[in-house]
Amino acid sequence: MNDQTQESPPEDNHRARTARQAPVSPIWLVPIVALLIGAWLAYQHYASRGPLITLTTESADGIEAGKTLIKTRSVDIGSVEKLSLSEDLAQVIIQARMKPEAEPLLVDDTSFWVVRPRVGRDGISGLGTVLSGAYIQLEPGQSHEEARNFTISDQPPVAPPGAKGLHLNLITQAASSLSVGDPVTFQGLSVGRIEEADFDVTSREMHHRVFIRSPYDELVTTNTRFWTSTGIDLSLGSEGIQFQMASFETIINGGVTFGVPEGMPPGELASQNSTYELFGNSAEAQEGTFDLYLKYVLLFEDSVRGLSRGAPVEFRGIRIGTVESVPWEFNAPQPQGRDRLAIPVLIHLEPQRLDDSGNIDLAEWKKRFDGLFNAGLRASLKSGSLLTGALFVDVTFDEQRAGTYQAETFADESVFPTTSGGLAQIQGQVTALLDKLNHLEVEPILANLDRNLATSEEMLNQINQLTAELRDLLGDEDTRKLPATLNNTLVDLQATLKGISPQSNAYQELTTTLHEVRRLIRDLQPAARKISDDPRSLIFEGPKADDPMPRAPNQRRQP
Repeated sequence: MNDQTQESPPEDNHRARTARQAPVSPIWLVPIVALLIGAWLAYQHYASRGPLITLTTESADGIEAGKTLIKTRSVDIGSVEKLSLSEDLAQVIIQARMKPEAEPLLVDDTSFWVVRPRVGRDGISGLGTVLSGAYIQLEPGQSHEEARNFTISDQPPVAPPGAKGLHLNLITQAASSLSVGDPVTFQGLSVGRIEEADFDVTSREMHHRVFIRSPYDELVTTNTRFWTSTGIDLSLGSEGIQFQMASFETIINGGVTFGVPEGMPPGELASQNSTYELFGNSAEAQEGTFDLYLKYVLLFEDSVRGLSRGAPVEFRGIRIGTVESVPWEFNAPQPQGRDRLAIPVLIHLEPQRLDDSGNIDLAEWKKRFDGLFNAGLRASLKSGSLLTGALFVDVTFDEQRAGTYQAETFADESVFPTTSGGLAQIQGQVTALLDKLNHLEVEPILANLDRNLATSEEMLNQINQLTAELRDLLGDEDTRKLPATLNNTLVDLQATLKGISPQSNAYQELTTTLHEVRRLIRDLQPAARKISDDPRSLIFEGPKADDPMPRAPNQRRQP
């Protein structure tokens, strides 16, 4: 029995060998092919993806992951995939996937900015994003170096990369209200824009970067001066009233204008990234061309009210310098020999105004002025405008002072000799008189006068009204008939009075009637008394009265 259990039947062994040698089923080919196709599609998707770039911005306002697109020239070239904060939480890091065809655009100077509705100096822009949502605009650069990290700008660039034109730097010491996008004009024509505006805390200077597009960049030379333009320039100075008006855009937004000062050669064309000083106005820009000057101090014992910085220094109507500071170093000690306190005024004598040859020898000019001082050359204050009260420095010869010049210094600067102007004395007297008039209490007097005039006017109006009414009354026809009517009335009254006189019949009849009335009243008195005592007597007959009994003499009536 054990032998039967250990030996297997021949048929069972044949079936086992047949099962082990069976071929693989074709059904397994389906998952294998699907796996290969999936792997191929995944490879194709990965290979067709564009580059991943990183964008940095201060705020992600309007940007959403999976929705915000990146466009250039209104063509979609990428989308935002992820938003996150930087480690210091100061910036927003944007991960964006670009399309493969956009890879050549990702160079070092490519610029990005967010397009959203804006109300700016150039009007309203980005209204199309109200319904579609904000998107990121890409402006291709001109560099050949690839880049994957970029910064999103707050504003669209004024000049796109590669634009033909001139980039310049402007520096000013004064605060300026200029901002990015303000126009740069030349004789009223807009030729460029301000690209950047930054304040340097260290140097306390305002730095502006401007772009002047081609072909207007050829207008900028080495002798060009830049100044701010407010659109409307109104100034009151010693030279009178000056009014200038620029373009409408400049009036609304302000801006920068430039030009070559009068009397200067154009100069050579400016190079890229040149630096210029930005002046406050055209007058300062004109004055800025005179960079060679002699410094002198004027010591005035008269009032300098009305004299300000920038006032001209003239010689017989020709400007030869500029007032630089009023007053200047006021606390410095006065020169010896002066018994009165003088107000120091610093001026610049500018030989370039008289000699435009370019060969200016300041030492020679100083020597020349010293000789003119000995010949009687003196400075005084004169009025430049009676309307504004502005003063200027007038230089002329005083023959009575010839040969009396003595050199003096004030705070290590040479003193220009001065003389008192007769106009200053007259102005002082006029000013004192005006001050006295200003202290008079004129307003109460004028107020009382106004009230008296008003009362008088009201009284005259009433008199005129009364006169008109009296004239109308006297001119009425009924008023004219009134005397005749009154006379007739008096005649009738007199006749009436005659009719009731004691001798008249009417008077006699009236008297007789009154006597009869009096007798009737007397007769009615007993009846009235009876009715008063017994009202029933009017209806019922009263009780019969007893016959009256005679009364004894001296007998009193019983009660």
